[in-house]
Amino acid sequence: MNDDDIRFLKTAIEQAKIGLSEGGIPIGAVLASDGELLGAGRNRRIQLGSPIRHGETDALEVAGRQPAAVYQRSTMYTTLSPCDMCTGAILLYGIPRVVIGENRTFMGGEDLLRSRGVEVIVVDDPECIRMMEEFITENPELWNEDIGE
Repeated sequence: MNDDDIRFLKTAIEQAKIGLSEGGIPIGAVLASDGELLGAGRNRRIQLGSPIRHGETDALEVAGRQPAAVYQRSTMYTTLSPCDMCTGAILLYGIPRVVIGENRTFMGGEDLLRSRGVEVIVVDDPECIRMMEEFITENPELWNEDIGE
């Protein structure tokens, strides 16, 4: 990890905290390219009544349309291992690198990302782990609704 990785993961964590304060699921994400923040987002499924506004897809939405060359130089930072939908979005846009805060509470499509040549870095960040463990314990119905268990 480099200084940009630390800075952008902190921004993703801030987004997760905002989402939690809004009554949502505390998952945040950032899309950055060439050391520049393109978009910061959070899981807003509950807030917007949306089935697709996860942290990563929200960050992509906030970033707006970008040329393929920008995506191909980008990193997606996310506080939680990306689900299948978000993994697909990362692959669709050719994002070559993903920095994940934690994958203990949920293991997403990391193997698929790696198999397609994406560099995956799992930080195992204590704050990300704590946020999700507390949320899942306190809100099992909301967590299970989204995860489908």
